[in-house]
Amino acid sequence: MEAILTLERVGMYYSHDKKDIVSIKDVSFSVNRNEFVSIIGPSGCGKSTIVKMILDLVKPTSGRIVYAGGNAHRTGSISVVFQNAALFPWLTVQENVELVLEGLERDRKGRTERALKYIRMVGLDGFEDAYPRELSGGMKQRVSLARALSTAPDLLLLDEPFSSLDVFAAQALREELLDLWENPEMPPRTIIMVTHNVDEAVQMSDRIIVLSSRPSYVKSEMPVSLLRPRNTRSEEFYQTVDAVLTEMSK
Repeated sequence: MEAILTLERVGMYYSHDKKDIVSIKDVSFSVNRNEFVSIIGPSGCGKSTIVKMILDLVKPTSGRIVYAGGNAHRTGSISVVFQNAALFPWLTVQENVELVLEGLERDRKGRTERALKYIRMVGLDGFEDAYPRELSGGMKQRVSLARALSTAPDLLLLDEPFSSLDVFAAQALREELLDLWENPEMPPRTIIMVTHNVDEAVQMSDRIIVLSSRPSYVKSEMPVSLLRPRNTRSEEFYQTVDAVLTEMSK
């Protein structure tokens, strides 16, 4: 398998009151192309910091991140969906999506067609002219997802994207995202998701990276071999969730 991303003994510490506080001690793992990987661990273990480091918003204080082809710098496009949709309130749904395409698509008509394609894809056709204040939380997150997918990223990062949604909206969006990911004609082919929800990780992932408490390290990498689509009420599903919870509690 081809690794699209590798973290090699990555660490992160902060200085506070003349003392170094270690957040991430030693995290190493690879993510292969066409793989869905989840990162789980207790609060404060640095999961979101890892996302920021992959996005090159924060530099690791030790170790390194290697991208596809052995490059130390990003060679492919990366999009991200955060816990909060972070939409521009003065822009419509269509305008919010088109905004990220300005540097990729010079032709205005091309940007519009591309934006509308992904708006339809996430089930928001008919809401192109709506403003964020007119949308529910789940609909706002769909806009955020459409915006992220519209750039056709090689890698999609999800930082607890469903945690602020109600149970039904979160489950609907999980299923739709999996449908998109499994469609060979649609981006992205590779997804990394940060979550604290073990059921969510088991439902969606090929592999789960389990982090320790701070200062964090990789406790284990757990493959999820359940057939897709996964029955979240099956005995096999519950057994897998229990195995992950047991690993986290060690």
